[in-house]
Amino acid sequence: MNMDSASLPFIGFGLLIAVVSNFSSSHKWRSGVLFLASIGFLAMLLPKASIVLLLPLAGFLLLGYAGIVLVQRGWPRVATVSILAVIAAYIWLKKYTFLPEGSFLHFPYFTLGLSYIFFRVLHLLIELGDGNERRRVGPLAYLTYLLNFTTLVSGPIQRYDDFARDQFAPSPEPLSADDIGLQLGRIVRGFFKVNVVAMLLHAFQQDALTDLAQPLPLAAKLFAAFRICVVYPFFLYANFSGYIDIVIALARLMRLRLPENFNRPFSASSFIDFWNRWHITLSLWLKTYVYNPLLLFLMRRITTTALEPFLGVFSFFVTFFLVGIWHGRTSEFALFGVLQGGGVAINKLWQIFLTRTMGRKSYKQLCSNALYVAFGRGLTFSWFAFTLFWFWADWKQIDGVFGALNAVEWICVWIAIWLAATAVFEMWERLRAALLSIETADGPLLTHRYALVVYTSILAFAAVLITVVLNQPAPDVVYKAF
Repeated sequence: MNMDSASLPFIGFGLLIAVVSNFSSSHKWRSGVLFLASIGFLAMLLPKASIVLLLPLAGFLLLGYAGIVLVQRGWPRVATVSILAVIAAYIWLKKYTFLPEGSFLHFPYFTLGLSYIFFRVLHLLIELGDGNERRRVGPLAYLTYLLNFTTLVSGPIQRYDDFARDQFAPSPEPLSADDIGLQLGRIVRGFFKVNVVAMLLHAFQQDALTDLAQPLPLAAKLFAAFRICVVYPFFLYANFSGYIDIVIALARLMRLRLPENFNRPFSASSFIDFWNRWHITLSLWLKTYVYNPLLLFLMRRITTTALEPFLGVFSFFVTFFLVGIWHGRTSEFALFGVLQGGGVAINKLWQIFLTRTMGRKSYKQLCSNALYVAFGRGLTFSWFAFTLFWFWADWKQIDGVFGALNAVEWICVWIAIWLAATAVFEMWERLRAALLSIETADGPLLTHRYALVVYTSILAFAAVLITVVLNQPAPDVVYKAF
């Protein structure tokens, strides 16, 4: 029974907990239900009933809480030491390849969700150390926050103050019949994304990989390379955002609001804007705790006015380089981070260059030009698609894929992706705007509750039909690996 992904057993479990949670409006009841459900969920994730598998995770949680207790007892300077200790423990438990092999634990242990727990522990230590978080964090509140089953496997990364505001409030968040309907509809859409759309896109990419390895005519190979690049970003979006839809809806049914993690990322017209829309809670966490402090540190020490904009460029690079390092422990992910950081840094340099050469007013006018926006949108997508090779493949696979075509042919593929993405996304934006312009007395027809009921019902029927006909398991949620 697949309980750690966007499967029917997971959804059924979440709905059951939501029902039980609403038996009482008492925050103690709701928190108790969430805590016990999260412990039970964690137990169900274990590949076998062995407490030994959880010992490293338990040690990590204890390390983090020890730092929190010391800070809460009036030792704020301990926060820095605790933060460094938590980072070192995380790197060690995740077995980053730059550490000697002999230093690792040589028995299987449970690390699912550790990356998201890591961010939440650091968040608590930083906020408590700075005096920004004034609530006392007790052991049950700490564990409930970190092990919350709706965010354990793949996020989103929620701030403690937002969690505590809803979970420990004397009166729970209102939950009307309309709210319940909207959340159930969102669960259906999330399930459809993961178990139908992502499954089909994954199959398309595998077919394209097979074609690229065959002795086919050049045109067929170019088309296969095009499909490999184009399909994976949509697969990743459907797979991850579908899971996020499900957990946000389940949490809302338990009177807990989780932060949104996506905001139409393929509508972004720049790479900086893309990371404001994709995995929002990750990029926001890094901007808050890496970019802002690093930029402030540099500005205090480098006071040359001409260099100020470039300090932001450097800070952007470091911040989004860490995106790659967080995703994985190998050199492939290090390069993925270089490409993310490089993309954002080059984007910032381009903005600085245009602002200086054109002036702020002219640059602002350029950014509102429809053609400029459309080509920027296509370029953003094509760059992201290119960087994802180091996200889903190892060096052997990457060598095989890139070795199937020469450099000129790959440049042609990349230009074709840029132009195709420019045209397709522009048509989609225009179509979406046209559909949203169709008004009813209650607002846009496209977002009317009756239209949503029809749309959701069609998706539910299609999901069941396609799942039964194909009888093929959906690919696992990609982001649970991190």
